[in-house]
Amino acid sequence: MVDANMPILVVDDYSTTIRIVHSLLRQLGFNNLDEASNGAEALKKLQAKPHGLVISDWNMEPMTGYELLLKMRADANMRRTPFIMITAESKTENVVAAKQAGANNYIVKPFNAPTLKQKLASIFGEF
Repeated sequence: MVDANMPILVVDDYSTTIRIVHSLLRQLGFNNLDEASNGAEALKKLQAKPHGLVISDWNMEPMTGYELLLKMRADANMRRTPFIMITAESKTENVVAAKQAGANNYIVKPFNAPTLKQKLASIFGEF
């Protein structure tokens, strides 16, 4: 069972993407939403407060979503935090790299609420 009040951190360097993902999450019943504009900012937020899920873009500076994922998986406090990678690139090698690094799922932009719900259900079960 998924907790609709769990804190969810959305990480993207484009504020428009953050707004879209927040809107989709609200449509699915989530309301405890946080944001960061890059991996470094996200890491600080995750170290300060646990989150129930991270949804992160791959391509950002100075720290990418992939680098964020690697740092999270290397940290005992964040190792098990569910992580969904989002990107505009659907290259097979990126999907494989994200999975090998510990991503729970992978979404190619653009996507909609049913796609996000399906990815969340694969992590948390149906809701």
